[in-house]
Amino acid sequence: MSADQITYDRAYDTVAPDDFPAMMHVPRYGRRTDAFDQIISATHDHFWDPLDKAYIDFDSTPWDNGRQLIMPEDQILELQCSVADRVKPEERIRFANDLTHWSLSSILHGEQGALSLSASLCHILLDPGAQEYAANQAREEARHVTGFSRYISVRWGEPLAVGPTLGDLLTELVTAQQVYKKIVGMQMLVEGLAMGAFATINAKTNDPLLRKLIQLVMSDEAFHHRFGRIWAQKTIRNLSDEEHKRVEDWTAQVFQVLLFNLISAEQKKVVYARYGLDWEWVRDAMREAFTDDDRRARMKDNTNIFRVLIKTLVHAGIVTSRTKPLYAVWVDMKELEGESDEMPGDVVAEETMAVLREINSRRKRIGSKDAPTAVAAE
Repeated sequence: MSADQITYDRAYDTVAPDDFPAMMHVPRYGRRTDAFDQIISATHDHFWDPLDKAYIDFDSTPWDNGRQLIMPEDQILELQCSVADRVKPEERIRFANDLTHWSLSSILHGEQGALSLSASLCHILLDPGAQEYAANQAREEARHVTGFSRYISVRWGEPLAVGPTLGDLLTELVTAQQVYKKIVGMQMLVEGLAMGAFATINAKTNDPLLRKLIQLVMSDEAFHHRFGRIWAQKTIRNLSDEEHKRVEDWTAQVFQVLLFNLISAEQKKVVYARYGLDWEWVRDAMREAFTDDDRRARMKDNTNIFRVLIKTLVHAGIVTSRTKPLYAVWVDMKELEGESDEMPGDVVAEETMAVLREINSRRKRIGSKDAPTAVAAE
């Protein structure tokens, strides 16, 4: 195992991606951790199938993107500044929905990144229990990819291309050799952003189909984020000063990139071009309208994606006095430190799981008599 892996718990021991003979080493099969057994077994409770109308029906809610707002106007930053004045009144709703199209396309690309990263963990995690967890998450991320693909298909047709910032980050995480980059980068940073975004969409969207999809996805993502927390509990406190600095500095660097670039005007220029808007002008207009004080004010909302991200890092023990000032510019760190580690959306995830348990229990009862008939009846 490479020293770059910074692994202190046997559950996270790794081998090189091309070292398949290590997977067939006989003693390995008997060294299974039980750290992830509860997460793995719980997947039966929150199973759902995006292709089965018993869980979600993508044809159930007709929608007119020119007349119905998917997200309220107050959630569309461009409509809160002078950019709105350059959009024709009759195109205002479609403009807002096209920006939502961009956001959901980014989420879809993030889910694909999570799928590919989880699969890549299967090639390097030596512990059978950790490997099974990664395979299980890959399965769940695959249904998220299907779900968001179907939703985007019925509302817009095709997803938009990934923005450079997100695309570069996902490529770095999926191809990284260091397990800490994969787990901190995906299970904490990207999943933290996702949970914040999902909580906001669930609370604000006008589209019941999107809300249903988000709730189903959240029932899975709550467990994926937990995998990262387990790694932090078993690893962070054991790091040497040099190792902690390496993890902390890399994390802070990624945070800065995401904060200033993830939803910047440059990333969304494909949408602006449809409405004759120059992305650089949009960037300047939004900078004039939204100052750092506005950014700080928005981060007081407990579902704000960047606030959720900082809270995740603080509770994981990654942030120390070295980088604390970087985050304190935006949020009240003492307030975050005093909060529980509950994530926005955890309550929604639990409520959705209760619904899924009932659906799955009912289907099992029917299926035990005559599975083919039950499927046909559904």
